[in-house]
Amino acid sequence: MLKADGSVLVHSDGGSYKPLNWMSPPCTTTFETPDEATLPDGDTPAQEVWRVTHSKTGDALGINIYEVLHDSEHELGVDPGLIKDGVEAHLQKLLSEQIETLGAEWSLVRREFPTAIGPVDILARDDAGSTVAIEVKRRGEIDGVEQLTRYLELLNRDPRLAPVRGIFAAQQIKPQARVLAQDRGIDCVVLDYDALKGVDDIESRLF
Repeated sequence: MLKADGSVLVHSDGGSYKPLNWMSPPCTTTFETPDEATLPDGDTPAQEVWRVTHSKTGDALGINIYEVLHDSEHELGVDPGLIKDGVEAHLQKLLSEQIETLGAEWSLVRREFPTAIGPVDILARDDAGSTVAIEVKRRGEIDGVEQLTRYLELLNRDPRLAPVRGIFAAQQIKPQARVLAQDRGIDCVVLDYDALKGVDDIESRLF
């Protein structure tokens, strides 16, 4: 595959989206007809040889083309950029707008509540009026629990907020992270992104 930016990628017939070899821009590609006289006896000559050279490093990639099964060119237009759905910011926004997911009488204090070591994703009040700090992740790992622990230590020094308990909320929570969170008195909540978006009808599920 030869792209408009000059990059060249060599893929296998199947099994993986990642190319077997590639050359990233800036690079130049030349197309040569091999000289049969220079081939060792018995070697099949290639129809064409692509020589790809990186403009800065001098790295080179040689590609021998023995048979052309399909050759086409496609104009894909302007790159729209990668748009990710379900990133942490989306989860945080949806959960803050539907804070009652965590409890019927819960209320939102603020998203991105500022502290001296960074903002807490969500600060809320539970049905008893107690302060709850919520750390939101797509994939809940030990680092996220450690991060929330630091926030809780700092927030509990503020008499206007203390006592503050924590909730570690994620789409997936690793077993080690769950054990560490529970050991530190932090509750774990698994988030259903589709349900928060309103595109998943939980009542219609068979299981």
